[in-house]
Amino acid sequence: MITQELIEEFYRDGAICLRGVFEPRWVEAARNGIQQTMNSPGPHSERLQDSTGAAYFNDYCNWRQIPEFVDYVYKSPAAEIVGQLMQSKWAAFYHEHVLVKDPGAQRETPWHHDQAYYPIDGFKVCSIWMPVDPVGEDTCVQFVAGSHRWGKWFYPRKFATSSNYKIGESNLDQPRVRRRASA
Repeated sequence: MITQELIEEFYRDGAICLRGVFEPRWVEAARNGIQQTMNSPGPHSERLQDSTGAAYFNDYCNWRQIPEFVDYVYKSPAAEIVGQLMQSKWAAFYHEHVLVKDPGAQRETPWHHDQAYYPIDGFKVCSIWMPVDPVGEDTCVQFVAGSHRWGKWFYPRKFATSSNYKIGESNLDQPRVRRRASA
């Protein structure tokens, strides 16, 4: 599934596109977990509307309360996939982040590095973006190839305003989950 060529591309570019690595049952589990998150949002949730009234919902750190997310963390191939990409025996799960945009929503996710949001140092960090519905190229996530190698740290940005968080500001104490990644 994960070839040496993909590992090298991941290390060089900082992102790769893997298609078909999750069975439909994991996509459906994620879809159901997302719906539960939207039905019962957590304390970090935001529902941001644009001038057309279309909403952009985001929430995170609810996975322990949602059985589908718990199953995904412990039973899906996610840990194995990122373990192989990072060439690591272990993969530590930090958190889920649910992002849902209404059709036609104009609000954009601000440009950011995920690393800035995590109290984790080093290059063996991997985020999985897994859409559960078809997403057009004009609205999908975008990456700047190699930007993880610039040697710069970036401020985390608030999704509501696109402004930077203050240095040292933290509202999250989230334990990590370690899972053995098979080689």
